[in-house]
Amino acid sequence: MLKSKVKGRYRKGRNARLYQGDILKDITFVTGRSEKEKEKDEYSLPFFIIMNQDCDLNNDFNYRKKTDSEEQDKFLLSILVCPAFSIEDFASGNHLGDWKMRVIYKKEIEKIKKNDSEKRYHYLESNNELSIPELVVDFKCFFTIPRDLIYSHKKQGYVASLNELFREELSQRFANYLSRIGLP
Repeated sequence: MLKSKVKGRYRKGRNARLYQGDILKDITFVTGRSEKEKEKDEYSLPFFIIMNQDCDLNNDFNYRKKTDSEEQDKFLLSILVCPAFSIEDFASGNHLGDWKMRVIYKKEIEKIKKNDSEKRYHYLESNNELSIPELVVDFKCFFTIPRDLIYSHKKQGYVASLNELFREELSQRFANYLSRIGLP
C-alpha cells in the first residue's frame, strides 16, 4: 500500500516561488475606482491565500527566469487571492473594516467549521506551531493583486502552505461556489 506523504493540513515551504495554497499575512494594496470618482481604495489583509492553479504559478516563475524567453504567454500579471479572516473578526461582522457585515451566530459558525453545508465559506483550523489562527475564507470576497507586489512581500509575509490534498479541497470549493447557478 502506498503511504501518504501528507502529514497534516499545513507545511512550511522553503521555496522562492509562490504555490497554490500559500498563506501569507499583512499586505496592503490599492484598488482603483472609476475615473469619475478619482479615488482609490486601500485594503489591508491580515491573512490571504494564493488561489491560482499551481501549474500557472510554476510556469510564470520558470519562464521569467529565462532571459531569452519569447513565451511570455506563461507570465501572470496578477495573482488571485482570497482573504482569510480570523474567526473572531468574521463572527463579529468586522472582518471587512468599514463595510458593515452581519453578525454570524455560534450555530452558523459551527456549520462553517464542518466545511460541508456552507458553500460560501471555507474554514481553516488553527496551528499554534505556525502561528495560524482559526480562519474563515469568504469566497464572495476575492482580489487580484499585482504579481510583483506579492513576490516582493513573500519573504516577510509568508506563513505556511496548505498541503496538496487540502489546497485541492479549497480550490474545488472555490470553483464550485463561483460556478453555481445564480438564481434571482
